[in-house]
Amino acid sequence: MSDTATGQPTPAGVPAPDAATSPLNDPAAPGGAAEERLAYRLLTGPDTREFCARISQALAEGYVLHGSPAATFNGTDVIVAQAIILPHAVARADAAVASAVDSLEYEGEGHA
Repeated sequence: MSDTATGQPTPAGVPAPDAATSPLNDPAAPGGAAEERLAYRLLTGPDTREFCARISQALAEGYVLHGSPAATFNGTDVIVAQAIILPHAVARADAAVASAVDSLEYEGEGHA
């Protein structure tokens, strides 16, 4: 099983992101800065009751499902994946994109 929310080694030559400024965590999330949570996670693993419990726990922590689940067969087991996000992190990102688009100067037809 893997969970992109768990720490993975940083590839050689790639600096580790600063936890205080990384867009992947959300210090304003419920629980305060001491408990930083990733705005996006991809949960993967065998299609078992334990996997469903991991999804249920994430939902109880305030995450919401993002997109459809994916499933594949590795020759032995069905392996599933489900993306989850913190909704307020997405709202903040949407607002930033809208602000950037509004600041574009465009004099042609259609949308900027």
